[in-house]
Amino acid sequence: MSEEAKLREQMCLLAKSMFDRGLTGGSTGNISARTSEGGLLVSPTGTSFGRLDPGRLSRFDAQGNLIDGDPPTKEMPLHAAFYDTRTTAGAVVHLHSCYSVALSMMPDADEDNFLPSLTPYAIMKLGKVKLLPFFLPGDQAMGEAVRGLAGKRSAVMLANHGPVVAGKDIEAACNAIEELEYTARLAMMTRGQSPRALTDAQVKALVAKFDVEWEA
Repeated sequence: MSEEAKLREQMCLLAKSMFDRGLTGGSTGNISARTSEGGLLVSPTGTSFGRLDPGRLSRFDAQGNLIDGDPPTKEMPLHAAFYDTRTTAGAVVHLHSCYSVALSMMPDADEDNFLPSLTPYAIMKLGKVKLLPFFLPGDQAMGEAVRGLAGKRSAVMLANHGPVVAGKDIEAACNAIEELEYTARLAMMTRGQSPRALTDAQVKALVAKFDVEWEA
Protein backbone atom coordinates (compact mmCIF):
# COMPACT_ATOMS: atom_id res chain seq x y z
CA MET A 1 0.00 0.00 0.00
CA SER A 2 1.35 3.44 -0.95
CA GLU A 3 1.96 6.20 1.59
CA GLU A 4 -0.98 8.16 0.24
CA ALA A 5 -3.27 5.13 0.37
CA LYS A 6 -2.31 4.60 4.02
CA LEU A 7 -3.06 8.27 4.77
CA ARG A 8 -6.47 8.00 3.10
CA GLU A 9 -7.33 4.95 5.18
CA GLN A 10 -6.09 6.60 8.37
CA MET A 11 -8.16 9.75 7.77
CA CYS A 12 -11.34 7.75 7.26
CA LEU A 13 -10.64 5.45 10.22
CA LEU A 14 -10.07 8.36 12.63
CA ALA A 15 -13.07 10.27 11.29
CA LYS A 16 -15.33 7.24 11.81
CA SER A 17 -13.98 6.78 15.33
CA MET A 18 -14.93 10.35 16.22
CA PHE A 19 -18.33 9.95 14.56
CA ASP A 20 -19.05 6.67 16.35
CA ARG A 21 -18.34 8.34 19.71
CA GLY A 22 -20.65 11.27 19.01
CA LEU A 23 -17.97 13.94 18.58
CA THR A 24 -19.68 15.10 15.40
CA GLY A 25 -22.88 13.94 13.73
CA GLY A 26 -24.76 13.75 10.45
CA SER A 27 -22.76 15.34 7.65
CA THR A 28 -20.99 17.80 9.96
CA GLY A 29 -17.27 18.25 10.36
CA ASN A 30 -14.38 18.15 7.90
CA ILE A 31 -10.83 16.83 7.91
CA SER A 32 -7.71 17.34 5.80
CA ALA A 33 -4.11 16.18 5.73
CA ARG A 34 -0.92 17.14 3.91
CA THR A 35 0.47 14.56 1.49
CA SER A 36 4.16 13.79 1.11
CA GLU A 37 4.11 15.64 -2.24
CA GLY A 38 2.88 18.83 -0.57
CA GLY A 39 -0.73 18.55 -1.66
CA LEU A 40 -3.84 17.94 0.45
CA LEU A 41 -6.42 15.21 0.98
CA VAL A 42 -9.74 16.68 2.14
CA SER A 43 -13.13 15.28 3.12
CA PRO A 44 -15.71 16.05 0.41
CA THR A 45 -18.62 18.41 0.91
CA GLY A 46 -21.81 16.95 2.35
CA THR A 47 -20.18 13.73 3.58
CA SER A 48 -20.47 12.03 6.96
CA PHE A 49 -17.45 11.26 9.13
CA GLY A 50 -19.05 7.86 9.69
CA ARG A 51 -19.05 6.96 6.00
CA LEU A 52 -16.03 8.57 4.32
CA ASP A 53 -14.74 6.70 1.26
CA PRO A 54 -10.91 6.72 1.00
CA GLY A 55 -11.12 6.65 -2.79
CA ARG A 56 -13.38 9.71 -3.04
CA LEU A 57 -11.47 12.16 -0.85
CA SER A 58 -10.79 15.48 -2.55
CA ARG A 59 -7.16 15.65 -3.67
CA PHE A 60 -5.29 18.91 -4.20
CA ASP A 61 -1.84 19.40 -5.67
CA ALA A 62 0.85 21.53 -4.03
CA GLN A 63 -0.44 24.60 -5.89
CA GLY A 64 -3.94 24.23 -4.42
CA ASN A 65 -5.64 22.85 -7.53
CA LEU A 66 -8.29 20.15 -7.16
CA ILE A 67 -6.98 17.26 -9.24
CA ASP A 68 -9.00 14.25 -8.14
CA GLY A 69 -11.95 13.09 -6.04
CA ASP A 70 -15.25 14.71 -5.12
CA PRO A 71 -15.75 18.45 -4.54
CA PRO A 72 -14.20 19.48 -1.19
CA THR A 73 -15.80 20.81 1.96
CA LYS A 74 -17.03 24.39 1.77
CA GLU A 75 -14.73 25.13 4.72
CA MET A 76 -11.61 24.96 2.53
CA PRO A 77 -10.73 28.63 3.30
CA LEU A 78 -10.52 27.67 6.97
CA HIS A 79 -8.20 24.73 6.29
CA ALA A 80 -6.06 26.71 3.86
CA ALA A 81 -5.60 29.50 6.41
CA PHE A 82 -4.05 27.09 8.91
CA TYR A 83 -1.73 25.49 6.34
CA ASP A 84 -0.64 28.89 5.02
CA THR A 85 0.11 30.40 8.44
CA ARG A 86 1.44 27.38 10.35
CA THR A 87 4.32 25.69 8.56
CA THR A 88 4.20 22.76 11.02
CA ALA A 89 0.58 21.93 10.20
CA GLY A 90 0.23 18.48 8.66
CA ALA A 91 -3.50 18.09 9.28
CA VAL A 92 -6.60 20.12 10.21
CA VAL A 93 -9.79 18.84 11.84
CA HIS A 94 -13.09 20.66 12.36
CA LEU A 95 -15.95 19.19 14.42
CA HIS A 96 -19.41 20.25 15.53
CA SER A 97 -18.87 18.81 19.00
CA CYS A 98 -21.60 19.42 21.56
CA TYR A 99 -19.85 20.56 24.74
CA SER A 100 -17.39 22.93 23.10
CA VAL A 101 -20.23 24.58 21.19
CA ALA A 102 -22.24 24.88 24.41
CA LEU A 103 -19.27 26.48 26.18
CA SER A 104 -18.82 28.95 23.31
CA MET A 105 -22.35 30.24 23.91
CA MET A 106 -21.77 31.09 27.55
CA PRO A 107 -21.78 34.88 28.16
CA ASP A 108 -18.53 34.76 30.14
CA ALA A 109 -16.56 32.71 27.57
CA ASP A 110 -12.96 33.94 27.42
CA GLU A 111 -12.16 35.04 23.86
CA ASP A 112 -8.39 34.86 24.29
CA ASN A 113 -8.18 31.65 26.33
CA PHE A 114 -11.37 29.73 25.64
CA LEU A 115 -10.68 26.59 27.68
CA PRO A 116 -10.35 26.84 31.46
CA SER A 117 -7.16 25.26 32.82
CA LEU A 118 -8.76 22.17 34.35
CA THR A 119 -6.28 19.45 33.32
CA PRO A 120 -2.74 19.48 31.94
CA TYR A 121 -3.49 17.74 28.68
CA ALA A 122 -5.48 20.45 26.90
CA ILE A 123 -2.68 22.89 27.70
CA MET A 124 -0.03 20.46 26.45
CA LYS A 125 -1.84 19.55 23.21
CA LEU A 126 -3.53 22.85 22.31
CA GLY A 127 -1.91 25.82 24.02
CA LYS A 128 -4.36 28.71 24.27
CA VAL A 129 -7.54 28.30 22.20
CA LYS A 130 -8.85 31.46 20.54
CA LEU A 131 -12.62 31.98 20.55
CA LEU A 132 -13.67 33.54 17.24
CA PRO A 133 -17.07 35.15 16.62
CA PHE A 134 -19.90 33.51 14.70
CA PHE A 135 -19.57 33.32 10.92
CA LEU A 136 -21.93 31.82 8.38
CA PRO A 137 -20.72 28.33 7.40
CA GLY A 138 -18.31 28.53 4.49
CA ASP A 139 -17.75 32.26 4.94
CA GLN A 140 -14.33 33.34 3.66
CA ALA A 141 -14.13 35.59 6.73
CA MET A 142 -13.42 32.52 8.89
CA GLY A 143 -10.20 31.93 7.00
CA GLU A 144 -9.34 35.62 7.23
CA ALA A 145 -9.85 35.51 11.01
CA VAL A 146 -7.46 32.56 11.30
CA ARG A 147 -4.92 34.33 9.08
CA GLY A 148 -5.21 37.33 11.40
CA LEU A 149 -3.76 35.18 14.18
CA ALA A 150 -0.52 34.97 12.16
CA GLY A 151 0.05 31.31 12.99
CA LYS A 152 0.20 31.90 16.74
CA ARG A 153 -2.63 29.49 17.60
CA SER A 154 -3.01 25.82 16.70
CA ALA A 155 -6.67 25.78 17.70
CA VAL A 156 -9.66 28.07 17.42
CA MET A 157 -13.26 27.77 18.55
CA LEU A 158 -15.90 29.10 16.15
CA ALA A 159 -18.67 30.48 18.35
CA ASN A 160 -22.00 28.61 18.02
CA HIS A 161 -20.35 26.32 15.46
CA GLY A 162 -17.39 24.14 16.50
CA PRO A 163 -13.65 23.76 17.13
CA VAL A 164 -10.88 23.69 14.52
CA VAL A 165 -7.43 22.27 15.32
CA ALA A 166 -4.21 21.97 13.32
CA GLY A 167 -1.64 19.32 14.25
CA LYS A 168 1.69 18.03 13.00
CA ASP A 169 -0.11 15.01 11.51
CA ILE A 170 -3.59 13.57 11.33
CA GLU A 171 -3.33 11.58 14.56
CA ALA A 172 -2.01 14.56 16.53
CA ALA A 173 -4.77 16.83 15.22
CA CYS A 174 -7.48 14.31 16.11
CA ASN A 175 -6.05 13.70 19.58
CA ALA A 176 -5.88 17.43 20.24
CA ILE A 177 -9.42 18.21 19.13
CA GLU A 178 -10.74 15.36 21.26
CA GLU A 179 -8.90 16.85 24.24
CA LEU A 180 -10.53 20.20 23.47
CA GLU A 181 -14.01 18.68 23.49
CA TYR A 182 -13.48 16.68 26.67
CA THR A 183 -12.08 19.72 28.48
CA ALA A 184 -15.14 21.69 27.38
CA ARG A 185 -17.28 18.84 28.71
CA LEU A 186 -15.54 19.07 32.09
CA ALA A 187 -16.06 22.83 32.08
CA MET A 188 -19.79 22.46 31.44
CA MET A 189 -20.15 19.64 33.98
CA THR A 190 -18.50 21.69 36.73
CA ARG A 191 -19.98 25.05 35.73
CA GLY A 192 -21.27 26.98 38.73
CA GLN A 193 -19.53 24.64 41.19
CA SER A 194 -16.26 26.60 41.59
CA PRO A 195 -13.97 23.75 40.44
CA ARG A 196 -10.35 23.84 41.57
CA ALA A 197 -8.50 24.69 38.38
CA LEU A 198 -4.75 24.60 37.82
CA THR A 199 -2.94 27.58 39.28
CA ASP A 200 -1.03 30.08 37.15
CA ALA A 201 2.20 28.60 38.50
CA GLN A 202 1.14 25.08 37.49
CA VAL A 203 0.21 26.29 34.00
CA LYS A 204 3.58 28.05 33.62
CA ALA A 205 5.36 24.88 34.71
CA LEU A 206 3.51 22.83 32.09
CA VAL A 207 4.27 25.39 29.37
CA ALA A 208 7.96 25.34 30.25
CA LYS A 209 8.35 21.57 30.68
CA PHE A 210 6.49 20.59 27.51
CA ASP A 211 7.56 23.55 25.35
CA VAL A 212 3.97 24.65 24.77
CA GLU A 213 3.12 27.52 22.45
CA TRP A 214 1.53 29.89 24.93
CA GLU A 215 1.02 33.35 23.53
CA ALA A 216 1.05 36.05 26.24
